[in-house]
Amino acid sequence: MIKIQDETMQEFEREHIETVRRLAAECTLFLKKDNEFPLERPGKIALYGNGARKTIKGGTGSGDVNVRYFVTIEEGLEHAGFTIISKSWLDEYDALLKEKRKDFVIQVQEEARQLEINPILYGMGKVMPEPDYNIPLNLSGELAVYVLSRNSGEGSDRTSAIGDIELSASEIRDICLLNQNYQKFVLVLNVGGMVNLKPVANVKNILLLSQLGTPTGDVLADLLLGKSYPSGKLAMTWAQVAEYPSTDGFGDMNDTYYREGIYVGYRYFDSANKKPDYPFGFGLSYTNFTIEAKELSADFDKIRVVVEVKNTGTYIGKEVVQLYFSKPVGKLDQPYQELAAFAKTAELKPGEVQELEMSFDTKNMESYDTETASYIMEKGEYILRIGNSSRNTRICGITVLDQDVVIRRVKNICNCNKVAELKPKWHTYFGESEKEEKIQARICTLHTSDIKTETVAYETESKLLKGSPKCLWKDVIKGTKSIDDFISSLNEEQLAYLCTGFFDEYGRMESVIGNAANTVSGAAGETTHYLKELGLPIVTMADGPAGLRLCTEYKVVNGVCKGQKNPLEGFLDFMDQESMQQMMQMMPSPSPEEVSAPINYVYCTAIPIGTAIAQSWNEAVGKECGDIVGKEMEQFGIHLWLAPAMNIQRSPLCGRNFEYFSEDPFISGKMAAAITKGVQQHQGCGTTIKHFACNNQETNRMLSNSIVDERALREIYLRGFEICIKEAKPLTVMSSYNLLNGEHTCNSKDLLTDVLRGEWGFEGLVMTDWYATSDIMTNSEVQQNKYKVGIPAGCIKAGNDLIMPGMLDDIKNVLESLENKEVAYPVTKANLQVTARRVLQMIRKLS
Repeated sequence: MIKIQDETMQEFEREHIETVRRLAAECTLFLKKDNEFPLERPGKIALYGNGARKTIKGGTGSGDVNVRYFVTIEEGLEHAGFTIISKSWLDEYDALLKEKRKDFVIQVQEEARQLEINPILYGMGKVMPEPDYNIPLNLSGELAVYVLSRNSGEGSDRTSAIGDIELSASEIRDICLLNQNYQKFVLVLNVGGMVNLKPVANVKNILLLSQLGTPTGDVLADLLLGKSYPSGKLAMTWAQVAEYPSTDGFGDMNDTYYREGIYVGYRYFDSANKKPDYPFGFGLSYTNFTIEAKELSADFDKIRVVVEVKNTGTYIGKEVVQLYFSKPVGKLDQPYQELAAFAKTAELKPGEVQELEMSFDTKNMESYDTETASYIMEKGEYILRIGNSSRNTRICGITVLDQDVVIRRVKNICNCNKVAELKPKWHTYFGESEKEEKIQARICTLHTSDIKTETVAYETESKLLKGSPKCLWKDVIKGTKSIDDFISSLNEEQLAYLCTGFFDEYGRMESVIGNAANTVSGAAGETTHYLKELGLPIVTMADGPAGLRLCTEYKVVNGVCKGQKNPLEGFLDFMDQESMQQMMQMMPSPSPEEVSAPINYVYCTAIPIGTAIAQSWNEAVGKECGDIVGKEMEQFGIHLWLAPAMNIQRSPLCGRNFEYFSEDPFISGKMAAAITKGVQQHQGCGTTIKHFACNNQETNRMLSNSIVDERALREIYLRGFEICIKEAKPLTVMSSYNLLNGEHTCNSKDLLTDVLRGEWGFEGLVMTDWYATSDIMTNSEVQQNKYKVGIPAGCIKAGNDLIMPGMLDDIKNVLESLENKEVAYPVTKANLQVTARRVLQMIRKLS
């Protein structure tokens, strides 16, 4: 356990860590199990694997959390009273890892030199593959645990290489030996994404622990001893990498074609009837359950299903019931089934029964027809299925629509590219039993006369506000002046600064690595200081999404927070001496006042990663995690949390999947909404859902072009954002780095104005990701990319209100584009006023 000398843990830290410890068990699940666990009591344990001592609490990059300490698995087992008899193995592995790390750093430095890329930027997100080793095992005893860890992070994608998704020969050998020689053995997966378990498929117990934040090791000890129990389900299909249709072309430096269309994850595997290693929604607990449908009702408002769940095993537990629907195939091809609703039981004792009611809006069964730019429901049978995974469902009812109907009329967006999409042969039945289920199912008829078609009215051009005398922000607070009065008193330059964040005019590196605030050390950014003479407050932002990412040690000098931990910590070992000197020249030297000032400490709580929270299939877990973050935002003076991250886990190769919730947009939207509600119940605190949209790879993430058919875009990649916005009203949205069908998302009026505001009614603010309009992080001249970075004026034109963290070049571009028809994105003062209004409305809400 890492501790800071002369510091004692504060009460809020203890409370938050204990809350995470209680919640985290719901995020875990068995992929395989026998009846040897849970254990009756702690005892001697043989502990092995790269994650035993080097446990991963969460991935790397902006989603990391600087904590006081976190509990490794070795520490957690010892806290619980276990005696670890394999310390010598762990010591030898540590020494080996240290040497291999040196070799890896030299390799990364050499690759960076050859590519003429700054080693910090090249090394961002790079994770050393797990090395082979030959350390003898102690094969005597009754109980053994092998902890397999895998790390990943922002800036680099995963690979199907040995030591990443594939297990090494050493890992396979030792896992199999332990499984054969110990009566009680469990393989624990301390991972943020999929690994290929086929070589160890015969292992008796496989526990997906995931990466659970600060108390990760204590959570495992609780599970092994039965103080808690797994009750999670997979939120992503686990299969061989080559079997995902998204693998073809993944990670292209320039253009990535989403040829699978709507057939993402289980939608593909179920439709093609390809058996995955572990299906979406699957998970085992210490006990077993039966699920039986009791009631069904349907009209054009709601589909309602009541089910009865019974614990038929011998241990307490919770079950997740999943409700899917299948659409008729007509003009549009359809996946076999789609998730419509889910519910989790309370804790059930053996033999105990609970009745659950699940419902969803009937219109959620709509499909998007690109040809007519409308959401439609085609006539025919809509089959409802219940189960506890996508491959273990039964028909519980059928609703019949008598005629085709248009639900919503919208407009085509994002160039409407037509991609050569996959259309798997549709399997109507998994087997003969389903034919009988269909015959017995209760049928409800829906009549199109009950439906009212919605037609979206899109925003008209902005009108210029006429100038007024100088207005101070205190006049707005008093109510003697309006926000529009304040805006109309600003000139073009003031408006341009208001629509960019606070930036270091000397070009130093704090902003690049997310340490760009004066008010809170280690915060990712702030709104502008340029209008401070008008009394405008500052909004401070902190990274996420596994908790607040702040600097643990800081000093206050003349009212400004100065971080005392090197902001480049974690990247420095990739630096050669020349690059180190260049980088440090860009960092400010401490003043005499800073040297003499006392050190202050900030410690935040690491909550489970996004994938783990989704695996709980429990919105209450998400809301409580959000509540923890909201409390710490209040504690440390943070207004906006740059989270939750909710991109679709399109491929297991995406290095940032651990931050994201699921391959399914419905559960992604629900979990993001739950977390947002937890955060925003705290006064002056808001979330920033990200990355909008199609940020599904990290390779060349700032200049890659996602080429997506409009139907897939709307039904898969935008749907989760829509759910979160309509249910939880997050205060802000962050646009993504990538291009979408040839245009940067931060410059896309289709996305940010027409869809986000016009169709969904979003009333908040949109900001860019950091340096989305600058080539400071792209190495574009060296790599000769096909595409350029986003354009600052294009952000204003599109409705991207805040350019983060901002640069002088952004201000210059915006001002040069005013009333200039010769540029790509000409803007008007009225455009600037519209975006400024949303910035000011956000500041008013949060300050």
